[in-house]
Amino acid sequence: MPSAISVNAFDAAAILDGIRRWVEIETPTEAPEQVSRLAAMVAEGYRDLPASIERVAGRDGCGDHILARSSWGQDAPGILILSHLDTVHPMGFIERLPFRIEGDSAFGPGIYDMKGGAYLAYHAFRQLCTGGRSPLGITQLYVSDEEIGSPTSRALIEAEGRKAKYVLVTEPARDGGKIVTGRKGVGRFEVFVKGVPAHAGSRPQDGRSAIRELANVILALEAMNDPARSVTVNVGVVRGGTRPNVIAEEAYAEVDLRVPTITDADEYVAKILNLKSRSEGVSVKVVGGLNRPPYEKGNAGAALYEHAKTLAAEIGFELVDTTTGGGSDGNFTAPHTATLDGLGVDGKGAHTHYEQLYISSIEPRARLLHRLYQTLT
Repeated sequence: MPSAISVNAFDAAAILDGIRRWVEIETPTEAPEQVSRLAAMVAEGYRDLPASIERVAGRDGCGDHILARSSWGQDAPGILILSHLDTVHPMGFIERLPFRIEGDSAFGPGIYDMKGGAYLAYHAFRQLCTGGRSPLGITQLYVSDEEIGSPTSRALIEAEGRKAKYVLVTEPARDGGKIVTGRKGVGRFEVFVKGVPAHAGSRPQDGRSAIRELANVILALEAMNDPARSVTVNVGVVRGGTRPNVIAEEAYAEVDLRVPTITDADEYVAKILNLKSRSEGVSVKVVGGLNRPPYEKGNAGAALYEHAKTLAAEIGFELVDTTTGGGSDGNFTAPHTATLDGLGVDGKGAHTHYEQLYISSIEPRARLLHRLYQTLT
């Protein structure tokens, strides 16, 4: 293919215009009609391509998921690309963070996490179709609920992941363009404490404070943090009591756990679920468990990374890998399928009021996805 055409095919300004259209449809997870509106736009983009579209209707307050499958290679294990359309930003946030370009940065809600990367995967597939076919079939899955832990898409992700030979995840790059080859597992727990109410002034001896016992529980949870093992336990939400002059009958907390290995997950989930009350007359109940399994860098994932690193060098940039504490849909596929994550755009400020992608990362990373489609066998 003449170089003029290939330069044109991955023109950053043209790709950024497509990303802008996706960004300007706001898609908070909790606004399913908005997510489904973007899903319809995404599906429309495949209409003139050799691909079939399956729209999985949203449920439980979440929007629709989109499956786009290449017309070839669907009878054998192929490439699954995982992307999400939802963002953490509430409706109206685009007024605070409108799409704009300043130097090498383009700003907008969800532009970095992860509409930029999702669009790169689509664009690379479109370019692939203009120049022929890939050795393997390609399935692109866009889900509506990743930012809340993928409750309605997890079964779909796992089923498609088990069918695939490779999984590519278009979450954003880290720390200057690093690719992700490992993620911590994520656990979520709720703590319910039940005590005995009493008047705090005249009959305190009759009461059993749920808040005081929750304080014991919080100290026990905080003591589980182990930086040497990269295990983190965070009590992020607490509630309790009704009035300052009433000994609290009830208290509540929400807890986040991050663990690097399955062994750690088994140990810490058991520890948290087995927390007991240390106060007579007060009960402690803990519910929850592992929300995403750890994504450990296995042999197949390491080989996939080395292949991507070689392709990146041919394109003209160095691909460095890293592990991260954040979870993604790649956590669901990595235990059984070679998975490579962080293939989206480079930038910074995920989930913030200054979220941005680096325009200079668009072309090389779109080319890398395109070359992965072309060369994975």
